[in-house]
Amino acid sequence: MSQSSASNLSISVVVPIHNEEENIPILHQQLVDELGPSGREFELIFVDDGSTDTSLEKLAQLADRDPNVVVVQFRRNYGQTAAMQAGIDVAGNDVIITMDGDLQNDPTDIPLMMEKIEAGYDLVHGWRKNRQDAFINRKLPSKIANRIISKTTGFPIHDLGCTLKAIRREIAQELELYGEMHRFIPILAHRRGAKCVEVVTKHHARRFGQTKYGIGRTTRVVLDLITVNFLLKYFDSPMKLFGRLGIWCGGIAGVSALATIGMKLIGGIDMTGNPLLLQTVLSVMVGMQFLSLGILGEVCTRLYYTNSSNRHYAVRRIIRQEGDERMTIPARAA
Repeated sequence: MSQSSASNLSISVVVPIHNEEENIPILHQQLVDELGPSGREFELIFVDDGSTDTSLEKLAQLADRDPNVVVVQFRRNYGQTAAMQAGIDVAGNDVIITMDGDLQNDPTDIPLMMEKIEAGYDLVHGWRKNRQDAFINRKLPSKIANRIISKTTGFPIHDLGCTLKAIRREIAQELELYGEMHRFIPILAHRRGAKCVEVVTKHHARRFGQTKYGIGRTTRVVLDLITVNFLLKYFDSPMKLFGRLGIWCGGIAGVSALATIGMKLIGGIDMTGNPLLLQTVLSVMVGMQFLSLGILGEVCTRLYYTNSSNRHYAVRRIIRQEGDERMTIPARAA
């Protein structure tokens, strides 16, 4: 990429919104004040994730006044990951900035991230080094989770929970986000060959509303970590995992069977009362199940690569200054 084209990169800011009525006008003004003077083309995509307060009305008012504002309205609450995926799907500019709608992320960090993008990185993720949250139920679980995730995946990172990220659009739109996968975006992008870097960003205490996160999310994050670890190592060929487990079970069955026969021939021990015979039968059955799972996984993988157009959320409408639209999203390339 030439220096001139890099300096003209356009920006799409994606902000999931769920009951943030007090924060919306302030955040919009902060983003406009930061991005307006930059001279870059930009759009602000707010995804209303089933808000029950006046958030949608405030967003619609912004869309009426500001041509840079795009509002995506969900039919119901689908969660932050789905909202982020919808925003990414709608985004049309070169670089996608993701951030929270609670004013805890700071738009003044965007220029630093854009500098890293222009330097050749594909993804820049924030590190809330001086995080302004409660220690026991927010910071401590996050530190433990980040350490476990970093060790498990082999991806060096301090703060996977920071929503503030800058991603090249072609990288972001290759990702499949579901569950709590939005926090694993850097790891998933790295798996796709993206060049990633972490930068220290500002973090503010929440001013309005209540946090939607708590220690109860830890279980879901751990389960998604298992999923991500599977995707990183075995997504392209599940048989490598399940086939290996099936072979190990077959080996255990073979050893148990030989031991059972040997004990019968040498020691005269009754085979029907020998627990090793039960272990042989059980190991054969479990081994066959693992091999069957491997075959089913391979079939599902092939189906995934031939048809990846399904989405796990439903959009009611998209609000722009030109008028409401029905959401049409092209199929992903395999």
